[in-house]
Amino acid sequence: MKTRNLMFFIAIVAATIFLSYVNSKDSEVRLMTYNVRNAIGTDGVMDYERIASVIAHADPDVVALQELDSMTRRSRGRDLLASLAGATGMRATFAKAIDFEGGSYGIGVLSKQTPLSVRTVALPGSEEARRLLIVEFKDYVFACTHLSLNETDRMESVGLIGSAAAGWEKPFFIAGDWNMEPGDDALQAMQQEFELISNTGQYTFPADLPTACLDYIGVMRGSARNLEVVSADVVNVPDASDHRPVVVTVDFAVK
Repeated sequence: MKTRNLMFFIAIVAATIFLSYVNSKDSEVRLMTYNVRNAIGTDGVMDYERIASVIAHADPDVVALQELDSMTRRSRGRDLLASLAGATGMRATFAKAIDFEGGSYGIGVLSKQTPLSVRTVALPGSEEARRLLIVEFKDYVFACTHLSLNETDRMESVGLIGSAAAGWEKPFFIAGDWNMEPGDDALQAMQQEFELISNTGQYTFPADLPTACLDYIGVMRGSARNLEVVSADVVNVPDASDHRPVVVTVDFAVK
């Protein structure tokens, strides 16, 4: 009888510990951003399977991707985001920025969850049109962008992004190639609205011998309670693209 009671007690304790562990991970999300340059590596080879392998190895819940061709002559008629989705088993959301070589060119998001809603916002781009892609999930919102090379455009974009992020009752994360470096006026303006949670001390461009940080992940200030950055890394991938991927794992409480 005593043995049975002891085994029952042990089982209850084990179950409690397991459930506590599971629940502690409910709010943990792995975020990634990667400018894939249409899957063209520093060796000049277009290889979407190489990019897919990088993403699969990082195992993000959601990833922001920039410089994506869809059905263009340059991509030999391939929809790059769809190919990456198929190779990684993730769901694809694409936002066209411009028409290009018989198809489209833009940004996208891959996610393990099915989006609840999707919205795009036009951003200024003197050299080419730019977009902000906002994808809503159950517990958070994730936005992807690839900002202009023009400083005036970037400064104007900061205000538009802040307006688009306002009003959500969920943590609002934003990721992408912002074409800003630490210390730039535009990045300082961005930090008024968003807390940077990626590691800005590690360079992301060019991938083979990086000398600049251009790729970031941030969270809108006040949108997440008790946010904890579990890890923040720039992944050492020198050949798959001309940028290195950025990966951040966060634990947060829904507002």
